[in-house]
Amino acid sequence: MVQEIHKVGVVGLGTMGAGIVEVVARAGFAVTGVEVDDTALKRGRAHLERSLAKAVDKGKLSEEERAGILERVTFSTSREDLANADFAIEAVPERINIKRDVFVDLDRICPPGAILATNTSSLAVTEIAALTNRPGKVVGLHFFNPAPVMRLIEVVTTVVTEPGVAEVATEMAKRLGKTPVAVGDRAGFVANALLVPYLNHAVLLYERGVASREEIDAAIVEAAKLPMGPLALLDLVGLDVCLAVMDVLWEEFRTPRYAAAPLLRRMVAAGLLGRKTGRGFYVHSDARETAVQPVGGSVKLPTPPGTPELADLLLAPHIDDALRMVGSGYATADDVDTAMRFGCGYPTGPIEMLDERGVASVAETLAKVHPELAPGAVPASSLLAALVAQGRQTLR
Repeated sequence: MVQEIHKVGVVGLGTMGAGIVEVVARAGFAVTGVEVDDTALKRGRAHLERSLAKAVDKGKLSEEERAGILERVTFSTSREDLANADFAIEAVPERINIKRDVFVDLDRICPPGAILATNTSSLAVTEIAALTNRPGKVVGLHFFNPAPVMRLIEVVTTVVTEPGVAEVATEMAKRLGKTPVAVGDRAGFVANALLVPYLNHAVLLYERGVASREEIDAAIVEAAKLPMGPLALLDLVGLDVCLAVMDVLWEEFRTPRYAAAPLLRRMVAAGLLGRKTGRGFYVHSDARETAVQPVGGSVKLPTPPGTPELADLLLAPHIDDALRMVGSGYATADDVDTAMRFGCGYPTGPIEMLDERGVASVAETLAKVHPELAPGAVPASSLLAALVAQGRQTLR
């Protein structure tokens, strides 16, 4: 399928939407960014201008390039201005009622041949597509934050996606300078379905007093060479965002691995959402930093004899989640590693972690993990069990 894309629309100019506008304009497309009112539009424009100014200051853009990018961007408070868009991307908050309003309008306004894309990270693309009269031309185009920096785009198709539409969306992702990973419409897709349960698991360990927040984060940074530990990452992403993903995963899979930690739910209810509210697992202000107390106060779950060290306690179930995804046929090992490296900043993908540690080591660690410390992680995935039975030490 050959489809020319010249004009792009982006609806929603929060941090993510403004970042998508920047990515699209940098790639040479004319782009119209739409917000609900002048205040939101001004805020979105400021996001874009600050990002471009930082790039100039760092020597990554010239003044001429910055000016050229801004010339390709039009700002509007009217979705009607997307009447000539060839490709429209929705980046509004993760609430189906808001997205319903956007997609009903886009379906009415955009040309019949235009492709409509949702940047949803947790909602069903199929449900969003069904809101339109062109469900075959609706796809997921899941960018990662910050959009100008992160290289991954998950291209999500549904059971009714028309032949060729996925190819156009994938080619679009490449033209934006991103690395696309093609996936079907399933809760969490690849990256969030692997990342968020691992983050939730860290909350569970902290909640039950297995280790302090600093010990948990330091253990992962040292063992996996990640730029930050899971609790610090939760504060960066937003506890409310992660809770929403966990709830979507639970609704789809209904296994203990996808049950949100009670502490995560209580912190969200209390408004302790992380950096955006000034406090999550850490305090992000000039105030004295104090830890959120685990539910249950000083009560600590006894650690069963033979329990692995702290990093393995988190990483072995995380690796096995990836194996379960590969074993189900949802994604290839390469796609899993690509998604986690380019979408989540992993220096080493989870299947690469398996190959480095060895199948037997990961299986032995899982066998020692008490279910109270890693719900849903015991028994091991069928793929890991098969690798052990075959005497394999790596998947590849």
